[in-house]
Amino acid sequence: MDESKVDSKSDEEIRIGVFVCHCGLNIGAFVDVKAVTEYARTLPHVVFAEDNLYTCSDPGQAQIRNGIKEHNLNRVVVASCTPRLHEPTFRATCESAGLNKYLFEMANIRDQCSWVHMREPEKATEKAKDLVHMAVARAALLKPKEELVVPVTQVALVLGGGIAGIQAALDLADTGYKVYLVEKTPSIGGKMAALDKTFPTMDCSICIEAPKMSDVGRHPNIKLMTNSEVTNVDGYIGNFKVTVHKKPRYVTKDCTGCGMCVDVCPVEVPNEFERGLTYRKAIYIPFPQAVPATYIIDENSCIGLGENTCALCKTVCGPDAIKFNDEPEDVVLDVGTIIVATGLDVYDPAALTEYGYLNYPNVITTMEFERLVNAGGPTGGQVVRPSDMNIPKSVAFVQCVGSRSKTKGNPYCSNVCCMNSIKDSLLLKEHYPEIEVYIFYIDIRAFGKTFEDLFRRAKGEGVHFIRGVPAEIIEDKKTHNLWMIGENTLENKIYKINVGLAVLAVGLRPNDDSDEIMRLLRLSKTSDGFFMEAHPKLKPVDTPTRGVFLAGCAEGPKDIKDSVTQASAAAARASIPMAAGKVTVEAITPIIDREKCTGCGMCERVCPYHAISVNKERKKAEVTAAACSGCGLCGAECPFGAIEMSHFTDEQIYAQIDAATEENADKKIIAFCCNWCSYAGADFAGVSRMQYPPSVRIIRSMCSARVAIKFVERAFVRGAAAVLVSGCHLNDCHYIDANYQTKKRVEKTWKKMERLGLDKNRLQLAWISAAEGEKFASKIREMQKIVDKVTKEEIEKTVKLLAPKKKVTA
Repeated sequence: MDESKVDSKSDEEIRIGVFVCHCGLNIGAFVDVKAVTEYARTLPHVVFAEDNLYTCSDPGQAQIRNGIKEHNLNRVVVASCTPRLHEPTFRATCESAGLNKYLFEMANIRDQCSWVHMREPEKATEKAKDLVHMAVARAALLKPKEELVVPVTQVALVLGGGIAGIQAALDLADTGYKVYLVEKTPSIGGKMAALDKTFPTMDCSICIEAPKMSDVGRHPNIKLMTNSEVTNVDGYIGNFKVTVHKKPRYVTKDCTGCGMCVDVCPVEVPNEFERGLTYRKAIYIPFPQAVPATYIIDENSCIGLGENTCALCKTVCGPDAIKFNDEPEDVVLDVGTIIVATGLDVYDPAALTEYGYLNYPNVITTMEFERLVNAGGPTGGQVVRPSDMNIPKSVAFVQCVGSRSKTKGNPYCSNVCCMNSIKDSLLLKEHYPEIEVYIFYIDIRAFGKTFEDLFRRAKGEGVHFIRGVPAEIIEDKKTHNLWMIGENTLENKIYKINVGLAVLAVGLRPNDDSDEIMRLLRLSKTSDGFFMEAHPKLKPVDTPTRGVFLAGCAEGPKDIKDSVTQASAAAARASIPMAAGKVTVEAITPIIDREKCTGCGMCERVCPYHAISVNKERKKAEVTAAACSGCGLCGAECPFGAIEMSHFTDEQIYAQIDAATEENADKKIIAFCCNWCSYAGADFAGVSRMQYPPSVRIIRSMCSARVAIKFVERAFVRGAAAVLVSGCHLNDCHYIDANYQTKKRVEKTWKKMERLGLDKNRLQLAWISAAEGEKFASKIREMQKIVDKVTKEEIEKTVKLLAPKKKVTA
């Protein structure tokens, strides 16, 4: 591509300014910044270039503003860190100097260059030059854009009625916004309602949560919808249309809570709230402090529903609140923002057969222990052994059950288990001073405020801390006592300790319905299975889907304090667009060339957001820009070239490919990486200082689905040794399922290469999450071996076979 060619639609002279950042020593220690700056001055359209110590600082931003004004710049390139960090900063700087923010481009010479090539400064410098060249080539083709302004419905939806959802709903409602709080169970309260005490303050859990639950129930701005689930979500930020399925309670609001119905109900089933340690009736209140405080009939166990004729509860109900013909209802809500506070679940230790859970009656979980020690629990606060209902003389807590294991359970730390067991050990000592308490641990993680004090207090109370979790638990068949067998790694000794009760500190895991929530709201998950935030530091409660925010354990394991803190943060973030009453839609949506469009409907069929459709009368595609997220799938799929993706045009991507392959193409890897996952994964490799070969040149797209076959072929025709197409994991795509089209496209290209007799291994496809920096680094190391083996003849053959055929005119 001729980079000196000016946009035919404009006679404006392209004047690019390049600002190369030292970032202290982060870039300057490994890249010759002065040499990169001098190189930038030689590139087409560059009329000004300078280096800065910290371009993101106030003085650095002032230099950009001055450069725009003094040199009449109409394009700006900053070579520094990742655009995922400071692109908004520099865009705002350009705007403050009167330059449209879409005329700004970044070259990532820190996270994807200096930090990952620290041992090869010369090659790092050459790569930095290429990255600047690519950025300049793209900048020359940028066009000013105007963003669409969308009104925002000033109503919020909170999903989940645990402590995080409760706090978020109250914060928004107190601010003056109407809030719908949807909870799938019959009462709000979540896991916190079942706890006895909270660490580190040892407060009564329900005592501090119940007032907030009551506040939700009577707040004029909160519409509480329990026993309900979200089944569909359409729309976009400011204008979501949410369908909520309300399951019948079979008890009306006329219920006075007298309890006479319970007395006559003949059906008993295990009580979920009490973790199956006792029973409840088919008509019940989940727990005494439940909100709403009305009874509900369990339709799975009631024998008075359907054709059966029990109806004893209805017979004794004075206010006639029993309604056997109650029907489910679908309600459509119009909301502007959504907060996901769907919580988590606990690990089921039954899979760990070495601990005997469900086989040995005196092996219980932490949640079961919480109900035993609770004064409102099934034993009135008496901690007894299930085998004989006697108080044990010794209790063992086994840490990290289902956590920190790559083979069994989950690999991550569940964050709260150490402190929860320490809290529970103190409760035991408070109830039974003479009891022997053991905590078997891998590491004690007492990282929070006053956590260490609680840890020291437990040791002072005589709690035995043994480093090394049991390899197995064996039951004495006569006494039902338990032998804890393992290794004390501090003393390098095998232990065999007899206890009366073992408590498994089970880890925390994502909710079972998180996959459905992810699908409905177009979210992504981390490798741990929890919802992924937009940025772990700068946008920790935002999601990639604008207008959707995260609160509490839906985002990851955390204690009550952090859940409440994050809930308030999510409420504050959600209130910003509602307070403004409007939001702007990023100008990265498709533009239809009606002359080329044939109305074939391909774009309509593949769009994950239903944001593009074919007008049946005009037989032309039309875009609903406010609903579009700019993934670029339609642009890549259009067989007639009738779709131009704003700000990520074909010409701009071609320009980057051409710049990257201008010199020594046969030694390079061209990598197309999606913004949200694989590009972020490459950034994470940099943050973690993971070293890999400097041969890769990364081209960012919003989604891997934007990568058309013609881009891959362009890279090969330009002589590239290898090409990588990389995106989010399947089912974790930030654009719902767009990357399935990526997979189909690459597989199609592989078949074509095989048919032509080309080495298909030169084209690689990799699914890399934002947290998988090492996977990205490993993939580049792997591909370097392919690059080293590619012959000149193979490259020449590829160029010849994939080069576009010239059209023959009559």
